[in-house]
Amino acid sequence: MRRGRRPPRTVLLPLMPLLLLVCVAALPAGGTTARVSAQETVHDDVGAMARARQWQISLLRLPEAWRTSRGEGVLVAVLDTGVRGDHPDLGGAVVQGPDLTGASTTGGMWGHHGTAMASLIAGRGHGPDLGVIGVAPAARVLSVRVTLESSDPRRERLRAGGRHALAKGIRYAVDHGADVISMSLGGGSGAWEGSAPEEEAVQYAITHGVVLVASSGNDGDTANKKTFPAAYPGVIAVGAIDRRLRPAGFSNRRDYLSVVAPGTGIVTASAFGDYVVGDGTSSAAAMVAGIAALIKSAHPELSPFKVRRAIERGTRQRPPGGYDRAYGHGVANAVLALREAGRLAATPTLPALPGGSGAVSMPPLPGGYFGDGPPAEPPASRMAVVVGMVLLVAGLSARVVGRQRRRHCWYGPDERRDPPR
Repeated sequence: MRRGRRPPRTVLLPLMPLLLLVCVAALPAGGTTARVSAQETVHDDVGAMARARQWQISLLRLPEAWRTSRGEGVLVAVLDTGVRGDHPDLGGAVVQGPDLTGASTTGGMWGHHGTAMASLIAGRGHGPDLGVIGVAPAARVLSVRVTLESSDPRRERLRAGGRHALAKGIRYAVDHGADVISMSLGGGSGAWEGSAPEEEAVQYAITHGVVLVASSGNDGDTANKKTFPAAYPGVIAVGAIDRRLRPAGFSNRRDYLSVVAPGTGIVTASAFGDYVVGDGTSSAAAMVAGIAALIKSAHPELSPFKVRRAIERGTRQRPPGGYDRAYGHGVANAVLALREAGRLAATPTLPALPGGSGAVSMPPLPGGYFGDGPPAEPPASRMAVVVGMVLLVAGLSARVVGRQRRRHCWYGPDERRDPPR
């Protein structure tokens, strides 16, 4: 879902003379889109061109990452407008879950955005170098419909009926074996301030070892409001960059941003069996969900905390100081994230405390972050904390000394305390 949307514009793609260019409606999380179709006789040529335009493949270093993991055995829940598994590039990849929107799927007004996101996560292509290939092409996708297309006229009318669809979708995904949940949307409850059921569902997923990823929002060039579910503690919030590795103008700049990934000129599968090209943090979040799937496939024992840490540490183009509201911890990179995940997997788990029920786990960091988060407090604030601790220790020491003295002397008549016994 996108707020502060700019008017859609047609993106002309010089793929082939026989291609048909049709402008389509803006999708839930965004940006501008255009559909590229072709006659059946040139379908393979279109597939080849679609693959050639996937500039994220080299940037994320996917061919090298696939030597370690391709997402085998991982189920990624795509909470979106529904996924159409009959696209040639998604053959055998999609498991259909429930429709929690309360809206029918007649008339073809569904599955556009969800299918696009699923292809970026687990697209298989449909031949050697043909079609869209996802970040984790061996993973499976669990489709859970939790929202309507932004162009669907029923959207506002049915919003109340699906008020807690996102929260229900998260819990459904967890209970049905999802390892990663991808949410390329915002304002799932219809309230931009978030909701208690959604936040509780997020924590339910985390306590069950499920990694959550969401788009940071697409009104960075206007309102730049806090967007949920990206802003919930524990969710990996992803922003968008362009081909020059600069933050996209529409990408939200917030202190909950975790990393950035490609989000402009992204080719995806469409609900009509062809391809679309568009901009938005939706695509960036789907790619990072794919990286999380690669990690969970290679290291299934890693907790959501460690998966996020691996993704944040395994970045390139890290900003000065290590963190920036527009750039997060840097540009996501599949190879580096897998490398960091390997190091974290090799780190021994802290032993259980006496009388405890299990190993000690790392708690979330202050400020609602589940991972490295932004930099620590500035030196002045840190000094104030240190001074306060020193004063506290000094006060406790004086109290102990006073107690020692009271063992050997009586209080005078002005004291309103009983003498020691």
